[in-house]
Amino acid sequence: MTTLSDVAKKASVSKMTVSRVINHPQQVTPELRKIVEQAMEQLNYHPNSVASALAHHRTNVVKLVILEDIDTTEPYYMNLLFGIASGLGKKHYALQLATDSEVGGGDGYIITGGRANDAKWLDQLNKPFVLFGENRYGYDFIDTDNKLGEQIATQYALDKNYQSIVFIGIDEKEPFEYSREAGYINTLQKHNMIPKIFRIQNHSSLAEKLIISNWKKFAPNTCFICASDRIAVGVVRAIQRKNGNIPRDFGIIGFDGVFLDQVSNPKLTTIKQNLFKLGELLAEMILQKIQQGGAQQGEVLIEPELIKSESTRI
Repeated sequence: MTTLSDVAKKASVSKMTVSRVINHPQQVTPELRKIVEQAMEQLNYHPNSVASALAHHRTNVVKLVILEDIDTTEPYYMNLLFGIASGLGKKHYALQLATDSEVGGGDGYIITGGRANDAKWLDQLNKPFVLFGENRYGYDFIDTDNKLGEQIATQYALDKNYQSIVFIGIDEKEPFEYSREAGYINTLQKHNMIPKIFRIQNHSSLAEKLIISNWKKFAPNTCFICASDRIAVGVVRAIQRKNGNIPRDFGIIGFDGVFLDQVSNPKLTTIKQNLFKLGELLAEMILQKIQQGGAQQGEVLIEPELIKSESTRI
């Protein structure tokens, strides 16, 4: 069985240095840490995570705290959960799901579904935490670059020569939605075009009703920029009910790129969020924050990807 001494010999460092890389990586230079980690990988050496946790009074558990009513079996959240679990597993940490009433225990928290009125509750937490999703209160967070995503979508619609670009947003007063709307508005302003914005709850049936009830307002050569794939699916159904031609006369661009874009007929052009990567980065951030005694980590925005498909012109 490979020992700490074997790793030290392989990396040409002392056993103390190997121990620091394992238990206090922030005390070691990135170059030295890389050398030791490579030696550990080559020798297939895995630290005794239980012993390490006991020595540092840790549980080696990170809790995912869910502050909204969600179905964690949905593909969107499943991808995020798999990413978090993968990132934690690499450092021998376990993931535990929790609600706001189940905090306590664990070494830190990844929090999703936070809203503006949760700020007071967040300030009372006595363990390191990071948020999944933009916020304007200075909390550490990781999210998709929502503004950039809708800038890309809007510009793509313009490049495909749609003359009218309509935005259908999610009716929530939250940073992620403000950012998506801003991306759309800013892009149109660069082309001296007037924004046309509708806001609804994030349900396909409501999107369908919106299009049907306002059908006369939408002339052919219109592209709908939707704040979610769920909304986009409803727009597709409504246009088909009205015998509109997709994508010749009407284009639709969604946002998320998880499952719904593929089952839609036609398949959706969409802005894809890399949820697995977001999950891994959330795990990395909270573990680093735990190691650093709660030090501020800042904000990270991940660039989304435009997936070109059948709901827009070729």
